[in-house]
Amino acid sequence: MMLRESALLFVVCIFGVAAGCTDLPSKHQGQSGANAPAGQTQAETPATATSTTDAKPASQSDGDPVLVGAGDIATCGQLEGAEATAKLIDKIPGTVFAAGDLAYPDGSDDQFAKCYGPTWGRFKDRTRPAVGNHEYHSDGASGYARYFGAAAGDPKKGYYSYDLGAWHIIVINSECDQVGGCDAASPQGKWLQQDLADSKATCTLAYFHKPLFSSGGKHGNDPVMKPLWQALYQAGAEIVINGHDHDYERFAPQDPDGKADPTRGIREFVVGSGGKDSHRAFAASPQPNSEARNADAYGVLQLTLHAKGYDWEFVPEAGKTFADSGSGTCH
Repeated sequence: MMLRESALLFVVCIFGVAAGCTDLPSKHQGQSGANAPAGQTQAETPATATSTTDAKPASQSDGDPVLVGAGDIATCGQLEGAEATAKLIDKIPGTVFAAGDLAYPDGSDDQFAKCYGPTWGRFKDRTRPAVGNHEYHSDGASGYARYFGAAAGDPKKGYYSYDLGAWHIIVINSECDQVGGCDAASPQGKWLQQDLADSKATCTLAYFHKPLFSSGGKHGNDPVMKPLWQALYQAGAEIVINGHDHDYERFAPQDPDGKADPTRGIREFVVGSGGKDSHRAFAASPQPNSEARNADAYGVLQLTLHAKGYDWEFVPEAGKTFADSGSGTCH
């Protein structure tokens, strides 16, 4: 009798309907900080990437929207990096952000068609782009505007916003001299303040090309972006994503002055790791609050946007082992 009952329980467990059956372990587990595999690259501490994570949101559900992408992507004549990151996004559903400098060297019609198109152009129908400095090498970013059309917002502005699940997403134009400045009294500054005031979303994320904070050896901090960062901070924004320096970097939540602020601060990611193969190096000393850095692997940032928080994961190109992941809550 005992044998018959054991056999019956075994069969029922296969179909997952018996109380007391043990769930199978997840095939993919996010890795964070010191638990990440060996072989990572980080400025000054090459053995591992440091990842300090907030508590996981209490309420998360399957099917929450995913936002995935990078900046600094397709270089004509050197598409290996762009193809490597495109293969990652092939396997990741969701909305794609493209954080500027998308078709090197000049963002022309021909470069978008022949270089961005065969790689990240595979996701054009689910991409919401941000404009970068290289796009403006072509007559007011006209090649970029023609390629993306309405998905890139008003071509004379290059800034816009949209909602994704419970989140409000803001796309900013960091080429300030092209749109009348980035100070609080500029057209873009006034628009941003009004857009934030009008939003009813619990959580807010912004992305644009040039970072306010960066440990990158080529460009580093861009203080011109501080007034817009200030508006985001005052409105309680959670995340800012940038590119420009061709590396990956994650900062702890901080205020616009670069002071750690775990309660109200914005977490910034620099994700210029989309495929451009140049100036992939950090300055000798990292910026304050920099928690994880890598200049060795192309890759994309994947964000899962929950109703009251978010999960992040840097997904590296095939053959690289750098990992950075964690979770945060909305303010």
